[in-house]
Amino acid sequence: MNDETRTNSRKDRRRESEKLILQAAEKVFSEAGFGGATMQLIADVAGLPKANLHYYFPTKEGLYRQVVQKIFLDWLKAADVFDNADGPIEGLGAYIDAKMEISRRHPEGSKVWASEVMHQAPVIQDYLETTLTEWTDGRIAVIERWIEQGLMDPVDPRHLLYMLWATTQHYADFNHQIETLNGGAPLSDAQWEAAKQSVKQIILRGIGATPA
Repeated sequence: MNDETRTNSRKDRRRESEKLILQAAEKVFSEAGFGGATMQLIADVAGLPKANLHYYFPTKEGLYRQVVQKIFLDWLKAADVFDNADGPIEGLGAYIDAKMEISRRHPEGSKVWASEVMHQAPVIQDYLETTLTEWTDGRIAVIERWIEQGLMDPVDPRHLLYMLWATTQHYADFNHQIETLNGGAPLSDAQWEAAKQSVKQIILRGIGATPA
């Protein structure tokens, strides 16, 4: 094995270990909150020695911020469709699809974010004041452009975004409630598709979205 192969192998192991730790941390933080979570518990859930956990993430706050950043970056990526979409039907439709899929596959991360914000964001307030604010302003500008082009009704872009977040993230933050009302079972693939279509229909028709 040459030096390059060994280096790549170490990088692969590191990525896998970090992925495993972040998945465990999402679960623990979503269930216990930042205050109730411990590095030992996260290590136990990840199936790793606590020393290994501290090697990759020296502090609980650092690990917590990584978990929060991960879900937010997933949400940012979901919004990439805004910039190149011809109008709200394409842009908001694809955004709803992507956000709903994230809620389906990563509910724990969404719950961590929700809990943090409900507690006045003691750890990530700086993130809200910078990254989230800049992102929101950028999306507002796109929505205002669609309004000026006559592609949707003149609604307040900020409140439209709040509605989109609340609706799509509900499927993650309150998934237990949804499963209970679904006979105690998770939504099936067909039910998820139906949910996406319903949310898009209600929101897009509600804002009077028309094809570009």
